Amino acid sequence: MKNGGGRTSRIRRRKLFRSSESRGVNESYKPEFIELKKWLKDRKFEDTNLIPACFPGTGRGLMSKTALREGQTVISLPASCLLTTDTVIRSYLGAYIAKWQPPPSPLLALCTFLVSEKHAGDRSSWKPYLEVLPKAYTCPVCLEPEVVDLLPSPLKAKAWEQRSHVWEFFSSSRGFFSSLQPLFSEAVESIFSYCALRWAWCTVNTRAVYMKRPPRLCLSPEPDTCALAPYLDLLNHSPDVQVKAAFNEETRCYEIRTAARCGRHKEVFICYGPHDNHRLLLEYGFVSIRNPHACVYVSKDMLVKYLLSTDKQMNKKISILEDHDFIENLTFGWDGPSWRLLTALKLLCLEAEEFTCWKKVLLGEIISDTNEKTSLDVAQKICRYFIEETNAVLQKVSRMKDEEVALMNQLTLVETLRTEELKILQASAKVLITLQTAFT
Repeated sequence: MKNGGGRTSRIRRRKLFRSSESRGVNESYKPEFIELKKWLKDRKFEDTNLIPACFPGTGRGLMSKTALREGQTVISLPASCLLTTDTVIRSYLGAYIAKWQPPPSPLLALCTFLVSEKHAGDRSSWKPYLEVLPKAYTCPVCLEPEVVDLLPSPLKAKAWEQRSHVWEFFSSSRGFFSSLQPLFSEAVESIFSYCALRWAWCTVNTRAVYMKRPPRLCLSPEPDTCALAPYLDLLNHSPDVQVKAAFNEETRCYEIRTAARCGRHKEVFICYGPHDNHRLLLEYGFVSIRNPHACVYVSKDMLVKYLLSTDKQMNKKISILEDHDFIENLTFGWDGPSWRLLTALKLLCLEAEEFTCWKKVLLGEIISDTNEKTSLDVAQKICRYFIEETNAVLQKVSRMKDEEVALMNQLTLVETLRTEELKILQASAKVLITLQTAFT
């Protein structure tokens, strides 16, 4: 769940990558969308600009009926359509939330409402919206352990952290769920299961828009910034588009405005932010093809893998990098190794007699041709290692897709991520060869 101003979150079932090249197929005739449109109309919203459609590559999204102008309001969703903590407090859950100590978090309030309303089925006034929500998600918390283990190391570590976080969220909420027993004829344990809460957590985490709410005494002091926005959350992400999204206090509507023109019968996108593919997969469960922000991360262990173990100053060099925040966010990108990565390697490759120049290295100064060449050589070795590792994982994924049919969608997600990273590494290897020619 993110606090980026006006950024809308989205993830779709089986949506593993993003592309905007093909025309979509109208889905507004489908029963679930007919019911959703009726439900929205009852709440004073009618959309004249967009229709639900299915697009090759991106799956379900929204298609323009007519050409859209730059600066045009694409969607203006009334507050009456938004699902916020206000909605929850006004509901049958409000009295139970008010009594519980310590106060539940805004996230727990939203998740509890989603699980309860989904359990209510036809009795839920939110059923038309719940019916179009994904039945399953592809965030790491939902992936099978053997699939998580195929992720790149930095992302894998964050994936396990996410899984632990959601389990702790569930475990710590059991007492509150038990207090809701008077509302249900069935045992609350069967309603508010781990799988049910995980689904609700993913729904909020991947689909919520940013909408800051004032603090409430009956809720914990954590920021209350999430609102679920039916229909609006069908918009897909593209890193290449710009939109303005925010709640308009004057119109009392959540509004999306285009920052560029969009042709008729084209998919309309929003941008969640300048996120790399690791963050997109971790937070939303998809990978963006040809993402300009995509990169491959280099860990501290990998940084020193090809350096001399006999370097007596190595520990001191590592400490300097850590003290000056040069040990993280070291990457390979489409345009080659990042400046931060090369700078870190240059410092690590300093000869004993050059070590006193480490401050100049961090300032971007060239110390010697030998230092430049050595650091480029190490960068190339790291890049080649990653290429070999990525190819090996891709081969393993290919075998698993033949053997584990039930995991096809999850494995395809990993395959897409790894394939994109392979392309980045291959591009970086070419850049490094060019840089190395200056010293041969």
